[in-house]
This record gives sequence, structure tokens and C-alpha cells, in this order.
Amino acid sequence: MNDPTQRVDHAGQALALLKRFFGYDHFRGRQQDIIERVMSGKHAMVIMPTGMGKSLCYQIPALFDLPQPNRLVLVLSPLIALMQDQVHSLSKRGIDATYINSSLDRKERELRYERLAEGGYRIVYVTPERFRKAEFIEALSKRHLTLLAIDEAHCVSQWGHDFRPDYSRIQEIRAQLGNPVTIALTATATQECRQDIYRQMGIDADEIALFHHGIDRPNLKIEVTEAWGDEDKLDSIEASLAREEYRGGSVIIYFSLIKTLERYSDALVQRGVDHVCYHGDLPRHHRRRIQNQFMSGEVDIVLATNAFGMGVDKENIRIVIHAETPGSIESYYQEIGRAGRDDQPSLCQWLYDQNDLMTQMQFIEWSNPDASFYSRLYTLLTEHPEECHAFGMEWMNDRLQKVSRHDHRLATAIAMLDRHGVIAGPHPPDCFDVQADLPKAFLDDVFLSEKKQRDQQRLYAMVQFANETGDRKVFLNQYFLGDSETA
Repeated sequence: MNDPTQRVDHAGQALALLKRFFGYDHFRGRQQDIIERVMSGKHAMVIMPTGMGKSLCYQIPALFDLPQPNRLVLVLSPLIALMQDQVHSLSKRGIDATYINSSLDRKERELRYERLAEGGYRIVYVTPERFRKAEFIEALSKRHLTLLAIDEAHCVSQWGHDFRPDYSRIQEIRAQLGNPVTIALTATATQECRQDIYRQMGIDADEIALFHHGIDRPNLKIEVTEAWGDEDKLDSIEASLAREEYRGGSVIIYFSLIKTLERYSDALVQRGVDHVCYHGDLPRHHRRRIQNQFMSGEVDIVLATNAFGMGVDKENIRIVIHAETPGSIESYYQEIGRAGRDDQPSLCQWLYDQNDLMTQMQFIEWSNPDASFYSRLYTLLTEHPEECHAFGMEWMNDRLQKVSRHDHRLATAIAMLDRHGVIAGPHPPDCFDVQADLPKAFLDDVFLSEKKQRDQQRLYAMVQFANETGDRKVFLNQYFLGDSETA
């Protein structure tokens, strides 16, 4: 992959592969430049709106006819549903791809490990957590990794809106793999977030080219509608659903809280609006069924928390409504990016009620435990291990805080202690086994407050966005691009 004299051949072969497997006659935007970059053995960072074809930038390289035996493109992906949908789509196109994750039973995982080791598959999707499994590492060691793709790369950064602790092991993972050519892809990453991603990957900024597509989607109509309470919002939802220019497609209505979603669902039923509901408290098979109904067009309107959407590649979503305030510009932009992928006019409406800000402020508190909380958790784990094992997380939560049974600080703290090797794993029973001392950083409120302040700044940016009197798309561009280092 390192011979620059092969550029012309790469270009021709890439176009032929695009036509053969995906049915397109030409690439969009910078896709071909990105493919040329990684095929020449150089790293790339890709910022591209949802639905604009980021995945092709690593899928096409996996299909190249090159002399190295046992070639493989490995994709790190944050969500099981996302990788399942990707593999299903690739398989329908005749591309040998698979995923290996916790949704498979032991027998099926072992079969996929065996085929992986024997040279099967061009593309394999895994979560970063898979690198905890020795049998996976062993199977992967038999392959020649030509490209590592990090999908939803904002999860790598502690400043990203969807930080995943295992994603911050990327530098360790790359070292295990021999520091392969790497492509990081996301729809949302500010300049500060991008710099943190480079650092977490262990790649110098001058060694990785940024391809920033920009965030403008001309077919999206962005509206912020001031609302005062439930009835005002419900009236606005009904009015938007009736707008003639956006009829005939699918609708997603986003909520921050499950209890609010359920309350609005009851009210919309009374108003005769047919819909389904999707949130994280539903059983996995139920969520999967709802997503399939939505994708097939069997149902047109879904009320959802942000648990819905990753991996939803549906062209005719005409309306995306945020019935509650999103926590950041990043998450907001990720979610409205699901509208209008067929380039037809589509509405993105945020029903802005200042009272909703309190919910997001509470989320920020939950995702940023202070030093006292970490200290009390560590004491509980070290001094009462038998009780923790016997009674579990609910018992621990009751002893760590009394304000709300829905307080999520414990889950956040457990994930962070796992990331730093303090405990044996992120889930029971492993998370109850202490492996190391509590790092000093977790006892330093000044250090811990830094991320909390960034989260607060992101929420304040949403307020600025709501109060913007000019072109809100200009605001979004300025927020994300900063002093861009685009290639």
C-alpha cells in the first residue's frame, strides 16, 4: 500500500470497484482523495455529514486486488446494531464481511474466529472491547492488516459528545496491531476534539490529513421554535406533521427522557397520531423489531431517545423533531443528519423550552462524578467486596447517593475505573474486583472539573444556537470548522 507510483492504478481500480459493488458511476466529494490517501499508506481523518458515504472510504480499500496474502480491513465500531446493519448491507452486495461481538453465542464466535484466522473475510467489524479477548487477538494475528478504520471517531475523545472509555485504548490497540495505516471517521468533531483524537490514537497531527467535507446540507430546513410546555410542543408537532412539503416520508421525534417520551406518546395517541416508541429500557428484540418496522416503511413515525439512530441509513426521513433540548451541538447535528439523505427537502425542528435545560444540566452532573464520589466508591469496593458481589449495583447505588435512583454517576465512575485498570471490567461481576490503587487524578476535583466545564460549554453553545438571529448553518460551520487544517 506504500508505493505512490500506483496512484493511477488505484484510482481506476477504485472507480471500477465502486461501480461493480455499489452501482455508482462516480465518487462524492473527497471520497476518491481519501481512498488514494490510505491506499498510499498514509493516515486520514474524515469529517463528513451523516449519510454522505464515509463508510465507502474504508470499504473500497478492502476490495482492492493486491499481492499481500491474508489482507484484512478491521473496523472499530461503537454499536452492535450499527455493525450488524453494515455487514448485512455488504453481504447483500457480495462482499465478504462479518462482525464479531457479544450478540453472538460462543459457538458462532468461535466459528468466526476460526474463519478469520484461516483468511476469510475482507472486512471485520468489532467493538474496541473485543481486544480484551485473547482468542480474538490470536485469530487476528494470522492476518495482514492493511487498514484500521475507527468509525464514530468522536467516541475516542474525552471531549467528544459520546466518549467511550474503551475507545480511549486506541493507541494500545494500534500498537498491538503494529501501528497500521489508520482512518478515523465521524460526522462531528470540533478542532479541539480532533486534536484529542490524534493524541489518543498516538498519531502526530502532521502525519494525518484532515478531509473536512463541511457540515452544510442544503436540503435541510433548520428551524428553532420557541415552545412553552407540553401542549405548545404537541401543537407544534402536529402542525409540522401536516406540512405538505414534508409529507410522504418518515419522521423521528427525539426526547431526552423516557418518561417524557411516554407522556407525549399517550398525548399523541389521544390526538390520533399513529407512532411507535423506541428507548433503551425496551428489550433488545423489541428495539430491533421497531427499527426493522421503521426501516421497511411499515411505520412512519417513531418517538425515540438518542438510543435510536446509529446505523439507521434510511433515505426518506422527511422530518426530525427535537421535542427536548439536546445536550450539545455535536449530538444535535448527528441526529438531524439522519434527515433527507435522498437530497429531498426535509425539516429539522427543535422545540426550544428553556426549562429543558435543567434536564441536560442534570445529565452533566451524572456524567461527571466528583472526587468525593470516586473516593466513596473505591472505599465501598475495597472494604465491602462481599456485599458488592452479593447485592450488586443497585445496592451500591443506594449507598453512594440518596437523591435519585436514576442517578447515573455509578455507571460513569465504573467505566472510568475500568479504563484506568483500577477494576477488572466494566460490568458485574468483574467490576467488583479491585486490581489497583485509585489514581490521584480521581481525587483531584480541579482535574475532574475540566471535562464538566467543557460539557457545560457545549450546552451553552446550544443556547447560543437557539438565540442565533442570523443563518444557523453559518453558526454550525463556525462551531465545527474552527481554524481548520483541512487537506
